[in-house]
Amino acid sequence: MKAFLRGYLRSPPAMIGLLLLLAIVAMAISADWLFPRDPLALAGRPLQWPQGNPRFPLGTDNSGRDIAAQIFHGARISLLIGVVATAIAILVGIVVGALAGYHGGWVDDALMRLTEAFQTLPNFLLLLVLVAVFGSDLSTVTIAIGAVSWPAPARLTRAEFLTLRNREFVQACRTLGMSDARIIFREILPNALPPIIVYASVVMAVAILLESALAFLRLSDPNVASWGNLIGLGRDVLRVQWYVSAIPGLAILLTVLAVSLVGQGLNDALNPRLRKR
Repeated sequence: MKAFLRGYLRSPPAMIGLLLLLAIVAMAISADWLFPRDPLALAGRPLQWPQGNPRFPLGTDNSGRDIAAQIFHGARISLLIGVVATAIAILVGIVVGALAGYHGGWVDDALMRLTEAFQTLPNFLLLLVLVAVFGSDLSTVTIAIGAVSWPAPARLTRAEFLTLRNREFVQACRTLGMSDARIIFREILPNALPPIIVYASVVMAVAILLESALAFLRLSDPNVASWGNLIGLGRDVLRVQWYVSAIPGLAILLTVLAVSLVGQGLNDALNPRLRKR
C-alpha cells in the first residue's frame, strides 16, 4: 500500500487530476445544500450573462434556469453515469475476457467472435440504436453506455489471462484440484487486475462523453439536469450567448481530464516497470 501511495503521489499530473476529481465530487455532494431548488425550475429572466446578476453567478439559460444550479446538479449525473456504466462494462468485460483467456479453444473463439460483432459498429452508433429501441431515460442510457463499452476491457482481460494461465502458481492450483471458477476469480484475476483498473478510467471518461453527446443530440433524458442537455440547449443561441454551451463544456472537459490524469497516476503506481524507476 505504501509503495502504491508513493508511486501515485510522486506524479504531479496525477495529483492535479485527483484534486480536480475531488472538487467535482464536492460539487455533486453540495448541490442540494447550495441549490436546494429544482435546477430545472425557472429562476429569472432568460439569457442573463454570468456576473450580470449576483443571484446567478454563471447566468441563466434560454428558459431562465440557473446555470450554476444545473452545473452542480449535473455533476451528479455525469459521475453517476460514469461510475455505473464503467462498472457494467468492466464487470462484463472481465467475465467474458477471463473465460475466453482461461479456457481457450472454442470458448475463446465464440466469445471473441461475439466481441468482434459488438466492435463492428462504432460505440456511438450502436448506442444510438439501443437508445432508439429501449428509450432514453437515465437508467436505460446508463446501461446502454455500459453495454457498448465492454469489448475493450474484455480484450484486455483476455490478454492478461493468456499470459497468466500457464504460470507455475496456476499449475499448482490445478494440481491441488481447485475448480476452474476458483482459479479464475481468486487466483488469476487478482494478478490481472492492475491494467484493468487503469483502463477503467478510460472507460469512465468515454462514458461521460457518450452521455454528453447523446444529450447534445437531445436523445438523453430531458428530465434531469445534465451538462450535455445544457450544451444542447445552448446550441440554439451559440452565436450570441455562447456561455450557455461553453460553461458545461468546460465542466465536461475538466471532468474527463481529471479522470484521465487519475488513470495515469494509477498506471504509474501499479505498473511495476514504472514503479522501479
